Amino acid sequence: MGKLTGIKVVDLSQFLPGPMLSVMMADHGAEVVKVEPLAGEPARTQAPFEAGQSVWFRNLNRGKKSVALDLKSDAGREALWALIDEADVFIEGFRPGVVKRLGFGYDAVAARNPRIVYCSISAFGQTGELAHHAAHDMAVQAMAGFLSVNDGPDGMPVVPGAPSADMAAGLTGLSAVLMALLGRAQSGRGDYIDVAMFDSLLPWCAHIAGGAVGGGEPPRSTTQRSLGGAAFYNVYETADGRHIVLGGRELKFVENLLTALGRPDLIPLGSEEPGPAQAPLIAYLRETFRTSTRAEWVEWFADRDVAFAPVFDFQEAFTQPHAAERGLVVAVDGAHHIAPPIRFASDPAWVPASAPELGADG
Repeated sequence: MGKLTGIKVVDLSQFLPGPMLSVMMADHGAEVVKVEPLAGEPARTQAPFEAGQSVWFRNLNRGKKSVALDLKSDAGREALWALIDEADVFIEGFRPGVVKRLGFGYDAVAARNPRIVYCSISAFGQTGELAHHAAHDMAVQAMAGFLSVNDGPDGMPVVPGAPSADMAAGLTGLSAVLMALLGRAQSGRGDYIDVAMFDSLLPWCAHIAGGAVGGGEPPRSTTQRSLGGAAFYNVYETADGRHIVLGGRELKFVENLLTALGRPDLIPLGSEEPGPAQAPLIAYLRETFRTSTRAEWVEWFADRDVAFAPVFDFQEAFTQPHAAERGLVVAVDGAHHIAPPIRFASDPAWVPASAPELGADG
């Protein structure tokens, strides 16, 4: 039995934020019914495929049931109401107003099942001037300020490597749903949760955008300590065209590395303000790291106390010994799963459930 055994979830969401929220619940025992359109969740068709299913779809929908419904038909709506009557949690990710027009807004659902925890996930929330603005992850990152510091040395923002707004909303939604379930245990009533990708991502900037939070200047990557302005929090190219990072600015790391490189005279630069004052140190480290390959630097750093890491691609990330030791990739019947990051000491070894075929459960 998982921590959420006995909790029933009806999930109408698709793509990333909602399915991530509900798969984390399914991984821990919740009964999740994925309500799909008759054509199926679009992620089902997204390559690459493995063991007959999309890798994306499988990893965000394992352990769920699938019910295919036409919510514009009387039969489809009646089937959804039957699911709602027994549900603890309802998740939807439509554009604001759509689910209400279908007849399943919070007021209607709560009138029928007052104990339900109802979670809406959207780009900008159910209210405000941007509520109906069409957007996926990158557009939200752009309007939340994050894309402005996801830039190269020339200051040009680039497409982000991680769907941070999507994932922030999924994690925020999960936290909110679990809080509401705890609250329901005391009050006997559920609640409504308006999760916005924009709202969920914005607090992630507190460590870099303090000036702007207070109404002042925004951060600029070239002069910010965590965005490229500091020598010991930076990316460096190696002789073979690969990359390494220094990922810790503490003085002990500065001293350990520069002493080992025979340049203790540069140690004071590591304590200077990020930006132009550290530029000579950055230039020296760039020149130095280009003298050996990534593998050679990995070996060189092995017995030195410096916050260092090689830059891996995803294949290297998944096949490194640490991932295996932590059991982070699990293969069953030719299908690979990324293990859930939440694992409890009292639980048995995690075994991934299969992802449902379209309409397999009704």
